Amino acid sequence: MALCPPCGGAMTPDIKGIFSRIEGYKDEIIGLQKELTSRIAIGPKNGGTGEYEKARYLRERLGDLKPEFLEEIKASDEQAEGGYRPNLLAGWGGEGTGSRVWVLSHMDIVPPGDLSLWQSDPYKITVEGDRIIGRGVLDNHQGIISSYLSLKAILEFGLRPVRPVGLAFVADEETGSAFGLEYILSHHRDFFKESDLIVVPDGGNEEGTMIEIAEKSMLWLRFTVLGKQCHASMPDRGKNSLVGASRLIVALDRLKETFSKKDGLFRPEYSTLEPTKIEANVGNINTIPGKDVFYLDCRILPHYGVDQVLEEAGKIAAEVGAEIGMSIEVEEVYRQENSNPTPVDAPVVRALSSAIKLVTGKDASPRGIGGGTVAAFFRKAGLPAAVWMTSPDCAHQPNEYCHISNVISDAKIFACLYMDHVDGN
Repeated sequence: MALCPPCGGAMTPDIKGIFSRIEGYKDEIIGLQKELTSRIAIGPKNGGTGEYEKARYLRERLGDLKPEFLEEIKASDEQAEGGYRPNLLAGWGGEGTGSRVWVLSHMDIVPPGDLSLWQSDPYKITVEGDRIIGRGVLDNHQGIISSYLSLKAILEFGLRPVRPVGLAFVADEETGSAFGLEYILSHHRDFFKESDLIVVPDGGNEEGTMIEIAEKSMLWLRFTVLGKQCHASMPDRGKNSLVGASRLIVALDRLKETFSKKDGLFRPEYSTLEPTKIEANVGNINTIPGKDVFYLDCRILPHYGVDQVLEEAGKIAAEVGAEIGMSIEVEEVYRQENSNPTPVDAPVVRALSSAIKLVTGKDASPRGIGGGTVAAFFRKAGLPAAVWMTSPDCAHQPNEYCHISNVISDAKIFACLYMDHVDGN
């Protein structure tokens, strides 16, 4: 890799010119966010129709940059608009023969949730100074836009990237990636090589200094507590499943004691095992419910196996069921085993660290997280990947926002990767 000067030193005229173009993209950032946010891309599992319209728009924008290849990989899904989930892969050749830089972002978003908690329509962006508000503007439009505009700036400046560049905009990240990256790697693995520098801009911290290289295992469990419905004025004639569910939720807190190890690589440094969603039971106040369903979200350190947690949760449910005289069913809803982490000294980690230092003057460090990202599928396929972006902690929240200045800064960092303007030592 080419050597860049230390932060604060002189940059090449080419990099200065590219950075200057990126800094002039404020209106374009706002325009792209407006277009992407208005094209609602919620997966069928979350009540939507998929990414069809957003993919059509992005295919046009990628075509504007005249890629050497532009592929749409269609994963069949009868519930989605058009009968499939679209995945876009585009590539540009480089001046050199080095490994390709791949930046992979996802097109789908989560639903907005309670609309009363939003200060405006979640699908119409609001701009307040440096802040853009709307569903998806951070997760994951920021990654799409910063990686795209970085390449656009290079081409508009009359240059070609030094390294070959690939942009991937994928489907289904928010509900498991079966129609997204997992599908691509199962059917089109040859797009990627172990020597590629793969960056997934789908997680980070506000300083832009966290490079995620490892993830915890994920396990989602459904608990169904079966009692006996009756009139609320005669509770002795029934068995209150809501009380049973409450007893079980409290008892499941014991999992935190059983799986209590800590690992300083991760934030947080322990396994998280939290009750989350609860389904509606009876529709009126004066009826005791006979069935309650709730869920447990488990993010498990590599020190433990997923089956260990599942087995222990089953034991606790059986104990509580016996105590209260109710049947309790435990079902696995989703699991994702942790994969081997990306090495802390992998080329993509070193290149990102160098670019971050050059652009921001900050020292980045590798970390592990509890949230799942599509990078796990890359790692399972033997492809070292790093998750990184400059990100406030507002993904999936009401009034989700991104900072225009972060999009610009991230685009400059991608430009350093594309132009191989990083320190290889």
